[in-house]
Amino acid sequence: MENPESSRFSVFNFQLDKTVNTFGNIYRLTSFGESHGPGIGGVIDGCPAGIELDTAFIQQELNRRKPGQSRITTPRKEDDEVQFLSGIYEGKTTGTPIGFIIWNKNQHSSDYDNMKTVYRPSHADYTYQTKYGIRDPRGGGRSSARETIARCVAGAIAKLALKQYGIQIQAYTSQVGPIQLAGSYQDYDLSLTEESDVRCPDPKTEMETLIAEVKSKGDTIGGIITCVAKGVPVGLGEPVFGKLHAALGHAMLTINAVKGFEYGDGFNAAFFRGSERNDRFFNDNGHINTRTNNSGGIQGGISNGQDIYFRVAFKSVATILMEQETVNMEGEDTILKARGRHDPCVLPRAVPIVESMTAMTLLDYLLIQKTRENF
Repeated sequence: MENPESSRFSVFNFQLDKTVNTFGNIYRLTSFGESHGPGIGGVIDGCPAGIELDTAFIQQELNRRKPGQSRITTPRKEDDEVQFLSGIYEGKTTGTPIGFIIWNKNQHSSDYDNMKTVYRPSHADYTYQTKYGIRDPRGGGRSSARETIARCVAGAIAKLALKQYGIQIQAYTSQVGPIQLAGSYQDYDLSLTEESDVRCPDPKTEMETLIAEVKSKGDTIGGIITCVAKGVPVGLGEPVFGKLHAALGHAMLTINAVKGFEYGDGFNAAFFRGSERNDRFFNDNGHINTRTNNSGGIQGGISNGQDIYFRVAFKSVATILMEQETVNMEGEDTILKARGRHDPCVLPRAVPIVESMTAMTLLDYLLIQKTRENF
């Protein structure tokens, strides 16, 4: 006879595991793999059937995230070529689970030999060791940002699906350290974003120079990515606890090094009165529109048809090539100087990751809305 206590805990563990490694409700990604393991991969479930799978586009998205693409990113060299294992026939999605893998080919695991028993400042070493009783010290293992490559695959496919609905997503670097773009996203030609290594639409910015200077000193620096989603229909979002901005915030905060999320006016809204910042409705030739978009395209947790825009704050990379005080696993004081290949700033490579998480979230909520309409 089954132990009722055992049954109760098995259900709890199933629900917890789903939260740990799976993202999404209908359009779901379960990722696996470690930074210095054989590879990173995933299973995408709930993808609509019949989507034309543009493999060149998907590879292009991975190339935007891959290491070694410029002088201001980690010099680690990886092809990051995705291999699809299931869920595709004659170039189209079949509606069944899409399995894929990206093989790791350029690990330098010996770079982490001096960190096996040492807790790196601001890393997940201590929390992983305490939680699980074991950890993979090679590049942080599962906590490494290399895991995000699986998100870019799922995000690229989500973008292809959203394209059918006229939804476009564009993220860009809007701030590095103290250098920030003035004005809003509407003041810049976002098509210029990919023309700079830092992925900023302003060709005159000194962001790249600042990152290179920080890198030369063995240090790191943080910044902000702004993301804009255009063409999102009215009605996406599930009040009260499934609000669209809450889902986007959750998605962004699962990305390594993210420390903050704000949409629309964000924290700046605290400085204004309602009479100054309310988005007033008007009849725009038979179509209900708003004269401003301080709400960031979301009201009451539901998309209102305006551009959705938000900002994501990234901390400076925790691995710095400088001596730092810390302790080892025995609690003894020690000095750590990291070795290896690391990004001085995550922003340039994080832009496609932010877009991918946005695409997955919007497609997921679009599919949720479709189920409601079918009833």
